[in-house]
Amino acid sequence: MHRCSKPNWRRLAPLASAGLLATSWLPATAKPVTPVAVPITGGSAVKPAPAAAVNASLPRSRVIYDSYILGPDDSLQIELLDIPELSGTFSIGPDGTLYLPRLRALYVEGLTVEELRYFLTQQFKAYVKSPELYIRPVGYRPVRIYVGGEVRRPGYYTLSGSQLLGGVSSEADTSIRTGTGSQPDSRPNGTGLQALGTGTSGASSSPSGSGGGGITTFGAVFPTLFDAIRAAQGITPYSNLSDVQVTRKQPAGAGGGKIRTNLTLIDLITKGDESQNIRLFDGDVVSVARSPVVLREQLFKAGQTNLNPQFIPIFVSGRVPQPGTTIVPQGSSLNQALIASGGLKLLHGNVEFVRFTREGELDRRVFSYNPNAPADTPRNPVLAAGDIIRVQDSALSAGVSVLNEFAAPLIGLYSLTRIFN
Repeated sequence: MHRCSKPNWRRLAPLASAGLLATSWLPATAKPVTPVAVPITGGSAVKPAPAAAVNASLPRSRVIYDSYILGPDDSLQIELLDIPELSGTFSIGPDGTLYLPRLRALYVEGLTVEELRYFLTQQFKAYVKSPELYIRPVGYRPVRIYVGGEVRRPGYYTLSGSQLLGGVSSEADTSIRTGTGSQPDSRPNGTGLQALGTGTSGASSSPSGSGGGGITTFGAVFPTLFDAIRAAQGITPYSNLSDVQVTRKQPAGAGGGKIRTNLTLIDLITKGDESQNIRLFDGDVVSVARSPVVLREQLFKAGQTNLNPQFIPIFVSGRVPQPGTTIVPQGSSLNQALIASGGLKLLHGNVEFVRFTREGELDRRVFSYNPNAPADTPRNPVLAAGDIIRVQDSALSAGVSVLNEFAAPLIGLYSLTRIFN
């Protein structure tokens, strides 16, 4: 597959021109999403989005991949120039409606900031002569994304600004108010909107550092692809970071639907290529491809960053001096875990390795111990968190154990009889 230095969202522009989703890049069960134009009337809530007003000025053939799409729980400062009684700070309700003076409830979910500015300008013309309108976001809703594929814990994650700044990578559904203060507005020249959409103007990012992540834009912190995978507890030995897919919704004014791109996130870890670590939006779906073989070198590289935990827990039992939970570095092999447990006792049998796969199957192997076996071979596999290693008894050690089981009660009974006598 051809790779490019930047996300190749635009290659799907011919598909987006019809406002539909092509079956070649969507799951078989997915359905096209097309906005329905409904007239807007003051004093009542209108559904769905006001696509008719927006589409009048925006070309439907373009693909919008980097603009913030408004939704429930976003807060906006709306200023109608020289008319303070119609200006103020307003929030989008759970049903996607924005309640404004005079206009009452308007359904605005799915629009960008610039599309909303144009739409409200048209609506206010019924009450104001030549209205001049400015909008800037002052509060952003939770960024809820789905991370799937070959990650340690797939699922939905809600990432807050405090989590990203603090380097937290746990699964937590916490509310987010990531930013007040100087936010970009929707001036007619669109400069503020561009900065908000790309997340690069006035932004900083530190995904590979020891603490913090996300992209900081005008005081608001937004998660990146790196943050999403880290929140899903990192990668597995089979994760292919050269093939990470992101699916994103398009604004209603651009015809709706979805677009998709493939990224090479391993370039961020190995080369520091920030173009692959894109900013994520609410509703994005991230999928990490699975490799048919263990990518040990990639696992080591990821372990050098805060993408993956530096250490993983392994349970070792049987004929070892220190049985129990053993903490080993990421990317360690079975032989290294046995050494960390004190090595094998003199009398020992075969080694039993047990792993529960993500498909619900049991990977169980029994083999003779080979201290010189190369890593990532059947007798010395690369370990994952939760693996179980058991060193079995030899014939002699098993016989001694059986003898002790029988002898211990007899010795105790004999000792008790001697005491009474």
